[in-house]
Amino acid sequence: MKFLEAEYDTLEALLPGLRKALGAHSLSELEERGGPGIAAFREAGGAGLLVPAEHGGAGAGARDMVRCTRALATLSPSVAVAATMHNFSVASLVTLAATSTGFEWLLLDAVARDRRMMSSAFAEGRTGQGVLTPTMTARRAEGGWLVSGSKKPCSLSASMDLISASVALIDEDGGSDLGIAVIPADSPGISIRPFWNSTVLAGAESDEVVLDDVLVADELIIKPVLDPETNLDELNTTGLVWFNLLVSAIYLGTASELVARLLASGRGDTATRVDLVTDLEASAFALDRVAWDVDSGRVGNDSLANALTARYSTQRTIRRVVGDAVELLGGMAFVSSPDVARLAASVHALAFHPPGRMSTAEGLAQYHAGHPLRIE
Repeated sequence: MKFLEAEYDTLEALLPGLRKALGAHSLSELEERGGPGIAAFREAGGAGLLVPAEHGGAGAGARDMVRCTRALATLSPSVAVAATMHNFSVASLVTLAATSTGFEWLLLDAVARDRRMMSSAFAEGRTGQGVLTPTMTARRAEGGWLVSGSKKPCSLSASMDLISASVALIDEDGGSDLGIAVIPADSPGISIRPFWNSTVLAGAESDEVVLDDVLVADELIIKPVLDPETNLDELNTTGLVWFNLLVSAIYLGTASELVARLLASGRGDTATRVDLVTDLEASAFALDRVAWDVDSGRVGNDSLANALTARYSTQRTIRRVVGDAVELLGGMAFVSSPDVARLAASVHALAFHPPGRMSTAEGLAQYHAGHPLRIE
């Protein structure tokens, strides 16, 4: 099977026609602010990829989603980023719905059948930011909770129908508990401010979303119970595994597009080209191994440690591979089109997605010494 064939076959099986629709546009068009990529993803049914079939979705598993995300990123890294933030939120809802009789199934049904896109307002991309540290607060009010705060950057800010957010639920004594809120994006008190000034990944619509006393009903607030030893619960553990799998697949796909262009050009010696493909495929195998655990229902502290290991290994691999691929493609390829520079710059964003490698290093060190993996 040739390079990326399995990934493109998976994308076509899950979202028929999307590759052709995105391929009708240049990379520059898809990567610019207001580009057509997210609308094409929605039109193809992308919102329902992870929603079970009985609720109108595709019922995709983790292995298929890693391949689909990698393929999508070769066509448009921005669309893959936006799709991942949506899919991460939906994966969390699917986890909740498996053990709940609450509103989650109604939301999932609406996401798939009405093609509603959900942004993710969890930790910000700041060094040292705790992945579970809420960026918003909520206080009791008649009929629910008043949520205030902001998330920047927040992908899908211009296309979102729903927002999933971590919130600090403030009690009467001034203490707080962690909550997860699902908020309709057209709620009074929500505004969007320009934030993303880079041309890299501009098509992901990553601006600032501001909430000012937005009323959220009780049934749209989820209160996870954290394990004091790991600072995690099942929902957060599953969400972190999914997030690390999918963000790794984004930038693996972005690097893969550069290598695919190198293969098509025939530049460089054969051994070096094969080495680059081999390095990327090794990362793909590592992600596939973790995704297999997810699909088998084995999601826990061990699988989170494996997901982080695969993510950070992939992060190092793609930096090296992209540097070599750009060099072999040559100066003319770099200066004659913005594509090579845009793709090469995009892969560095993996390091900015939480949880950061340095912030989790101590937790992984303790895990390999025989202690539970703890994430702050």
